[in-house]
Amino acid sequence: MKDIISGLRVTAATMAICVAGYTTVILGFAQAVTPATANGSLITQADGSVIGSRLIAQGFTSPEYVWPRPSAVDYDAAGAGGSNLSPANPELAERALALIAAHGRDGAPIPADLVTASGAGLDPHISLEGALFQVDRVAEARRVEPAAVRAIIDRMAHRPGGVFTPAPIVNVLELNLELDAELVSPASTE
Repeated sequence: MKDIISGLRVTAATMAICVAGYTTVILGFAQAVTPATANGSLITQADGSVIGSRLIAQGFTSPEYVWPRPSAVDYDAAGAGGSNLSPANPELAERALALIAAHGRDGAPIPADLVTASGAGLDPHISLEGALFQVDRVAEARRVEPAAVRAIIDRMAHRPGGVFTPAPIVNVLELNLELDAELVSPASTE
Protein backbone atom coordinates (compact mmCIF):
# COMPACT_ATOMS: atom_id res chain seq x y z
CA MET A 1 0.00 0.00 0.00
CA LYS A 2 2.91 2.28 0.80
CA ASP A 3 4.25 1.81 -2.77
CA ILE A 4 0.87 2.73 -4.27
CA ILE A 5 0.66 5.97 -2.26
CA SER A 6 4.25 6.85 -3.19
CA GLY A 7 3.45 6.17 -6.85
CA LEU A 8 0.35 8.37 -6.69
CA ARG A 9 2.36 11.20 -5.12
CA VAL A 10 5.00 11.00 -7.85
CA THR A 11 2.27 10.91 -10.51
CA ALA A 12 0.49 13.93 -9.00
CA ALA A 13 3.75 15.88 -8.69
CA THR A 14 4.74 15.01 -12.27
CA MET A 15 1.34 16.09 -13.59
CA ALA A 16 1.45 19.33 -11.62
CA ILE A 17 4.91 20.17 -12.94
CA CYS A 18 4.56 18.92 -16.52
CA VAL A 19 0.95 19.86 -17.19
CA ALA A 20 0.10 22.88 -15.07
CA GLY A 21 3.53 24.33 -14.33
CA TYR A 22 5.12 23.95 -17.75
CA THR A 23 1.99 25.18 -19.56
CA THR A 24 1.71 28.23 -17.32
CA VAL A 25 5.39 29.13 -17.78
CA ILE A 26 5.24 28.76 -21.59
CA LEU A 27 1.97 30.71 -21.86
CA GLY A 28 3.28 33.46 -19.58
CA PHE A 29 6.52 33.71 -21.55
CA ALA A 30 4.63 33.84 -24.87
CA GLN A 31 2.26 36.52 -23.55
CA ALA A 32 5.21 38.61 -22.40
CA VAL A 33 7.34 38.21 -25.53
CA THR A 34 4.84 37.89 -28.41
CA PRO A 35 1.27 38.43 -27.17
CA ALA A 36 -0.28 38.73 -30.65
CA THR A 37 1.16 35.37 -31.72
CA ALA A 38 0.30 33.74 -28.39
CA ASN A 39 -3.33 34.77 -28.88
CA GLY A 40 -3.65 33.31 -32.38
CA SER A 41 -2.37 36.16 -34.62
CA LEU A 42 -5.89 37.57 -34.79
CA ILE A 43 -6.86 40.41 -37.11
CA THR A 44 -9.46 42.72 -35.58
CA GLN A 45 -11.59 45.62 -36.77
CA ALA A 46 -11.45 49.07 -35.18
CA ASP A 47 -14.31 48.09 -32.83
CA GLY A 48 -12.33 45.07 -31.60
CA SER A 49 -14.36 42.39 -33.39
CA VAL A 50 -12.27 39.57 -34.83
CA ILE A 51 -12.09 39.27 -38.63
CA GLY A 52 -9.86 36.22 -38.74
CA SER A 53 -6.37 34.93 -38.11
CA ARG A 54 -3.21 35.53 -40.10
CA LEU A 55 -2.47 31.81 -39.66
CA ILE A 56 -5.69 30.19 -40.91
CA ALA A 57 -7.13 30.47 -44.43
CA GLN A 58 -10.62 31.71 -45.07
CA GLY A 59 -12.67 30.93 -48.13
CA PHE A 60 -13.26 33.80 -50.57
CA THR A 61 -15.37 33.20 -53.65
CA SER A 62 -16.52 36.67 -54.73
CA PRO A 63 -14.79 37.89 -57.89
CA GLU A 64 -13.52 41.10 -56.25
CA TYR A 65 -11.33 39.11 -53.88
CA VAL A 66 -8.17 37.09 -54.36
CA TRP A 67 -9.03 33.45 -53.77
CA PRO A 68 -6.97 31.21 -51.47
CA ARG A 69 -5.75 27.70 -52.06
CA PRO A 70 -8.56 25.16 -52.08
CA SER A 71 -9.23 23.45 -48.77
CA ALA A 72 -9.93 19.77 -48.30
CA VAL A 73 -11.61 20.64 -44.98
CA ASP A 74 -13.68 23.60 -46.25
CA TYR A 75 -11.53 26.05 -44.23
CA ASP A 76 -12.67 24.54 -40.92
CA ALA A 77 -9.86 25.10 -38.43
CA ALA A 78 -11.39 22.54 -36.07
CA GLY A 79 -10.78 19.78 -38.60
CA ALA A 80 -7.47 20.46 -40.31
CA GLY A 81 -6.34 17.80 -42.73
CA GLY A 82 -5.62 16.88 -46.29
CA SER A 83 -7.90 15.04 -48.66
CA ASN A 84 -5.73 11.91 -48.56
CA LEU A 85 -6.61 11.29 -52.20
CA SER A 86 -4.01 9.53 -54.31
CA PRO A 87 -2.60 11.55 -57.22
CA ALA A 88 -4.17 8.90 -59.46
CA ASN A 89 -7.63 9.35 -57.93
CA PRO A 90 -10.11 10.71 -60.52
CA GLU A 91 -11.81 12.86 -57.84
CA LEU A 92 -8.61 14.87 -57.47
CA ALA A 93 -8.42 15.50 -61.20
CA GLU A 94 -12.11 16.47 -61.33
CA ARG A 95 -11.65 18.94 -58.48
CA ALA A 96 -8.61 20.46 -60.19
CA LEU A 97 -10.49 20.81 -63.49
CA ALA A 98 -13.41 22.51 -61.72
CA LEU A 99 -11.01 24.96 -60.06
CA ILE A 100 -9.27 25.69 -63.35
CA ALA A 101 -12.67 26.41 -64.92
CA ALA A 102 -13.64 28.65 -61.99
CA HIS A 103 -10.54 30.77 -62.55
CA GLY A 104 -11.73 31.14 -66.14
CA ARG A 105 -8.50 31.88 -68.01
CA ASP A 106 -8.66 29.56 -70.99
CA GLY A 107 -5.27 28.42 -72.15
CA ALA A 108 -3.29 30.32 -69.51
CA PRO A 109 -1.21 28.03 -67.29
CA ILE A 110 -2.58 28.25 -63.77
CA PRO A 111 -0.25 28.22 -60.74
CA ALA A 112 -0.39 24.86 -58.99
CA ASP A 113 -1.25 26.31 -55.58
CA LEU A 114 -4.59 27.61 -56.91
CA VAL A 115 -5.80 24.09 -57.72
CA THR A 116 -4.13 21.99 -55.01
CA ALA A 117 -4.94 22.01 -51.31
CA SER A 118 -2.20 22.28 -48.72
CA GLY A 119 -1.50 19.41 -46.34
CA ALA A 120 -3.66 20.85 -43.55
CA GLY A 121 -6.15 22.52 -45.88
CA LEU A 122 -5.73 25.81 -44.00
CA ASP A 123 -2.67 27.48 -45.54
CA PRO A 124 -3.36 31.25 -45.42
CA HIS A 125 -0.79 32.05 -48.12
CA ILE A 126 -0.60 31.68 -51.87
CA SER A 127 2.35 32.25 -54.12
CA LEU A 128 2.97 35.69 -55.59
CA GLU A 129 2.40 34.04 -58.96
CA GLY A 130 -1.00 32.75 -57.76
CA ALA A 131 -2.05 36.21 -56.58
CA LEU A 132 -0.90 37.90 -59.79
CA PHE A 133 -2.80 35.29 -61.82
CA GLN A 134 -6.03 36.69 -60.33
CA VAL A 135 -5.33 40.40 -61.01
CA ASP A 136 -7.56 40.78 -64.07
CA ARG A 137 -10.63 39.22 -62.41
CA VAL A 138 -10.22 41.28 -59.24
CA ALA A 139 -9.62 44.52 -61.16
CA GLU A 140 -12.63 43.96 -63.40
CA ALA A 141 -14.92 43.19 -60.44
CA ARG A 142 -13.70 46.29 -58.57
CA ARG A 143 -13.80 48.43 -61.73
CA VAL A 144 -10.19 49.56 -61.37
CA GLU A 145 -7.06 49.30 -63.47
CA PRO A 146 -5.16 46.00 -63.11
CA ALA A 147 -2.02 48.02 -62.27
CA ALA A 148 -3.67 49.22 -59.03
CA VAL A 149 -4.39 45.66 -57.90
CA ARG A 150 -0.93 44.49 -59.01
CA ALA A 151 0.75 47.27 -57.00
CA ILE A 152 -1.04 46.21 -53.81
CA ILE A 153 -0.17 42.55 -54.38
CA ASP A 154 3.49 43.42 -54.99
CA ARG A 155 3.56 45.49 -51.79
CA MET A 156 1.94 42.71 -49.72
CA ALA A 157 4.24 39.95 -51.03
CA HIS A 158 7.01 38.89 -48.68
CA ARG A 159 9.59 36.18 -48.06
CA PRO A 160 9.03 35.02 -44.47
CA GLY A 161 12.30 33.10 -44.41
CA GLY A 162 14.30 35.83 -46.12
CA VAL A 163 16.76 34.40 -48.61
CA PHE A 164 15.78 30.89 -47.50
CA THR A 165 12.25 31.29 -48.93
CA PRO A 166 12.44 30.34 -52.61
CA ALA A 167 9.61 32.60 -53.79
CA PRO A 168 7.51 35.41 -52.30
CA ILE A 169 4.13 34.56 -50.79
CA VAL A 170 1.03 36.60 -50.03
CA ASN A 171 -1.35 36.27 -47.07
CA VAL A 172 -4.78 36.14 -48.75
CA LEU A 173 -6.84 37.58 -45.86
CA GLU A 174 -4.45 40.49 -45.31
CA LEU A 175 -4.33 41.17 -49.07
CA ASN A 176 -8.13 41.19 -49.37
CA LEU A 177 -8.44 43.55 -46.41
CA GLU A 178 -5.90 45.85 -48.05
CA LEU A 179 -7.81 45.70 -51.34
CA ASP A 180 -10.99 46.72 -49.49
CA ALA A 181 -9.17 49.55 -47.73
CA GLU A 182 -7.58 50.99 -50.87
CA LEU A 183 -9.87 50.15 -53.77
CA VAL A 184 -13.55 50.54 -54.47
CA SER A 185 -15.36 47.26 -53.92
CA PRO A 186 -18.89 46.43 -55.02
CA ALA A 187 -21.20 45.72 -52.10
CA SER A 188 -20.44 42.24 -50.83
CA THR A 189 -21.38 40.22 -47.80
CA GLU A 190 -18.33 38.02 -48.04
